[in-house]
Amino acid sequence: MRSYTLIAPAKINLYLEIIGDRPDGYHELAMILQSIALADQIDLEANGIELIRLRCDNKQVPVDKSNLAYRAADLMVSEFPDSFATYGGVDITLHKRIPVAAGLAGGSTDAAAVLVGMDLLWKLGLTKLELEELAAKIGSDVPFCIGGGTAIATRRGEVLSSLSDLGDIYIVLAKYRSLEVSTAWAYNTYRSLYGDRYIKDTESLAERASAVNSGEIVQAIIRQNVKEIADKMRNDLEKVVLPEYPQVLQLKESLAKYDILGTMMSGSGPSVFALCESKEKAEQVKLSLRNEIPDTDLELFVTRLITHGIQVAS
Repeated sequence: MRSYTLIAPAKINLYLEIIGDRPDGYHELAMILQSIALADQIDLEANGIELIRLRCDNKQVPVDKSNLAYRAADLMVSEFPDSFATYGGVDITLHKRIPVAAGLAGGSTDAAAVLVGMDLLWKLGLTKLELEELAAKIGSDVPFCIGGGTAIATRRGEVLSSLSDLGDIYIVLAKYRSLEVSTAWAYNTYRSLYGDRYIKDTESLAERASAVNSGEIVQAIIRQNVKEIADKMRNDLEKVVLPEYPQVLQLKESLAKYDILGTMMSGSGPSVFALCESKEKAEQVKLSLRNEIPDTDLELFVTRLITHGIQVAS
């Protein structure tokens, strides 16, 4: 049977601004998304039968129809029934390296890898744009994960505009293994507290979303000025998550003490990252944080920004 192994990178948010409500119930967002080297491995193998079978080496991850990777395969079955009839279903094995429920798009990038892998297995020849359109039917972060790199994401996150690549910038990533933050809770709580400040009319929403293209952090990215990028980072969801989750606040405050370039929570959390001037500095910060917080529940990673999304390993 034909098979592929794919590498599915995580992402962090360098910028997350909540602008207002959308008619579909989602929020209108302006974000800058960035791929990082920390990645899952996804093995796909055609099984020749009319089944999608999913396995994972992490017991925290569901292996039923609630898993985004399963949903991606199921979407391909419904979109390309002739190919399904010709080639049959697929066996999917997830090797999780990205922390679960961490605000790092771990489930979304797995789903993106399944779309890319099944396109190859079924010899569909889909373009990147076609894959992104399929990805948008699964979740807001999935389209970005297809191509990755550095991008502005607007609307609910599925409309992408590529930016200059930011590679070989190192980060320390910290996340309590047992701590999870509901994305729906974070956005709904933000709406309940700050909804009166939302932009209401559609034209103004579009204008504000497009304004990020000429914003200060985008200019810093174009100039490859890492210190300025760190200074301009923003995550509106910190306003609701940090007061409610003191462990996340502690991570951010602790990282800020170590002479880093900047630190911020990624997405709806609870992961926190710190931009560092070098790999050596990042390793030093990781060691210092481990000494300060020796809790075995705390996962720490040194990784770097990368310029790509899903890649085929074999």
